[in-house]
This record gives sequence, structure tokens and C-alpha cells, in this order.
Amino acid sequence: MSAPSPEIGKKSGIARFGVFEADFGARELRKSGRRFRLQDQPFAVLAILLERAGEVVSREELRQKLWAADTFVDFDHSLNTAVNKIREALGDSASSPRFVETLARRGYRFLAEVQWQERSVDAKPPVKAQASAVLQELPSAHRGITRSLFALIQVMYLVFYVEALFHWQGVDRVSWSDAGSSLILIIVLVTAGMGIPVRFYLLSGVGFDYVLLGEKFRKLFIPLLVLDELWAIAPFLILNRIGFGAAFAATAALLYVPFAERTLIRMVYSAEAKAPS
Repeated sequence: MSAPSPEIGKKSGIARFGVFEADFGARELRKSGRRFRLQDQPFAVLAILLERAGEVVSREELRQKLWAADTFVDFDHSLNTAVNKIREALGDSASSPRFVETLARRGYRFLAEVQWQERSVDAKPPVKAQASAVLQELPSAHRGITRSLFALIQVMYLVFYVEALFHWQGVDRVSWSDAGSSLILIIVLVTAGMGIPVRFYLLSGVGFDYVLLGEKFRKLFIPLLVLDELWAIAPFLILNRIGFGAAFAATAALLYVPFAERTLIRMVYSAEAKAPS
């Protein structure tokens, strides 16, 4: 026998948390105005957790509210599946939760701050605002993949810096810049020395999933952009070995990398998302 249609909890209206909102009347989950598909059972579980935000909701409580006593289902599997779907929709993870925390042998707790608003049936966001929200929406991706890509970029720059420091004497032999080779050497050594600790900081921040990394990165972005744009012309230092075409293509790609870093950070550590309490 299948489970009955789950009922939403006692509260009504719209629950807002970070960039997300759960509309209890429409049974919809939205992110920055864009609707995300969430099935009835996961939405019902999310609704209960939102009502009890900050409190531990036991698995037994969820079973009693969502599954009738005479319903024959694999409750543990069904609840685990529902929680996993919630995390997938919110871009959350069990190992480093920002929204849904699992407490072993106890239940679940919703971590983020929740703000409630009464839902007006007639009130609808303007079409223009909806279109703007969709256009500004970043693509949804697995947090682990996004963090890994950001970490790989930091490793790439570290390789650049270390390689430049190990072969610093080669800068003196750059044919196209003989007149200013000393100045170029100083710039390479100074920026590499500055870049190494910054890259290690960002690498450790994303590795440990530091919740304030997005805020820190935004403060570092302008000086980091200047540093990265300087290093974007690094391929021309080995122009004699790789040729003009390859050097130009590599520089064009490196010019974009800082903006790719910013996008990856925004996808994982949104400025509008609340840090867990």
C-alpha cells in the first residue's frame, strides 16, 4: 500500500531562508524567484523542518506526521530519500550542512534562519521581475564539483608561481623584453611571493568548506584580479618555446579565469545565503 499524500504542517504562507523560499500554499520551492521541482513527500518533510527551525525533529515525529500507522512502506528508506532530495534541491550536503543537519540516532534539524510571510493569493511578482531573476540565476551544480574546480584553479596558479621561482634566471633571457628584463624579473618574483600565501588561503578555505569564504573572496577580488591579469601574460615569457598563437590563446584563457573563480564562489557561497547558526 502506498503512502497517503503528505500534509503540510500547521503554519502557512511563505518561508524564506537565504536565497530560497518555500511556498506552502503552492507547495513550491523557489530560489531567487525560480521554481525548483520538489516532490510532495520531500516538500512535506522540508515544511516540518522549517516550522521547527533550530529544533531537533525526530524520525519518529516525521513518521507519525507523514506516514499513517497502517501504511506499509519502508519508512527509513523513504525518509532518507526525501532528505536527500531536499539537500539536492538546496545544494546542501550531509557532511557540511548549511540547511539540513542530521543528528545520529536523534533526527534532523534545520540550521538556517527562517523568515515567515503571509501568502497573498492575488499577489504575483511582475513578469519583468521574474524574467530578471531567471536571467541572473546561476547554474545549479553539485557543491563538491564546484569546490573541486575552484581548488584546481588555485593549484594551477601555485604551479605557475613555483615554476617561476625555480626558473627565475630564465626571465633574464626573454628575448622580446631585453630592455626591461630586470623590471619583469622583479614583478615576477614579487607577485609570485604574494600569490603563494593567497592561493594556500583560498585552497584551505574551499577544502574545509569555510562558510564565510564567499565574503572573504569578494573583499580579495579586486587585488586578486590585478594579480591574475598580470600573470595572464605569463605565456609570452616563453614565446620562443610555444609560439605566438599558443601564447595568445593561453593568455586569453587566463584573462577569463578570475571571473570564473568569482562565478564558482557565488555558486557555492552565495552572498545572500545565511551562515548556519
